[in-house]
Amino acid sequence: MNLKSIPSEFEYLSWTEVNNISKDKRSTIIWPFGAVEQHGPHLPLATDSIFVDEIICEVLKLIPSETPIKKLPTQYIGFSPEHKGFDGTISLSSNVITAMIKEVGVQLADMGFKRLIILNAHGGQISLLSTAARELRSISPKLSVFPCFLWSGVDGINQLLTKNEIENGLHASLAETSLMMALKSDLVGEDRPCEGNERQIPEGWSLEGNAPTAWLTEDLSKSGVIGDSKGSNADLGNSLKTLLINHWFKLIMNLMKSDWPN
Repeated sequence: MNLKSIPSEFEYLSWTEVNNISKDKRSTIIWPFGAVEQHGPHLPLATDSIFVDEIICEVLKLIPSETPIKKLPTQYIGFSPEHKGFDGTISLSSNVITAMIKEVGVQLADMGFKRLIILNAHGGQISLLSTAARELRSISPKLSVFPCFLWSGVDGINQLLTKNEIENGLHASLAETSLMMALKSDLVGEDRPCEGNERQIPEGWSLEGNAPTAWLTEDLSKSGVIGDSKGSNADLGNSLKTLLINHWFKLIMNLMKSDWPN
């Protein structure tokens, strides 16, 4: 007799399997968030969505199958108003994103799931997803919600990237181009723009940091790239991929071994 393997994807489960998993005191759902937005002339619109989907799928392969954790379908279209000056960008409003997270989250909580990890790969919606997560927690207090950014807190990235790339490579730059070369090289074009670092902003202010401005990409770049994509290579991309997988595997397993928040 062939025994059915339990997939890691929520949408491939039966309702009875969902019912059994949700009863576990550590039942957890991962909801990857990306975007459909311009990434310069050389990267696909779905860059952020591809990143988060590929990385979390690799992480789930490392997690024992009996672990009560499942992945929702990746949310490809996100909140990207800063890139709307470039063709191809599709952006949902903040109200739509917040309402969607609350509606889905409440239903997961009603099923009995204890934890929701919102794993986001688009820097432009970090604060929005954190706000939505707080609102969801307030209406479903028994559901712990973790709004996370794919690139945050990953040990070793400082050794792979220059200080300039970390501070100014905000979009479609060295890191993103290299990671895409490692994941889906056939989607990477030949152009390697370098833009967005020359315009000076007032002293003490920043694009991202302690005193940021709500910048639009067209303020900074004609190509859509903010930073320097020259020097991108698959070896760097594979090193970044390994760091990301190891980081999120460790964090997720730490959570799955705990009874947080009980």
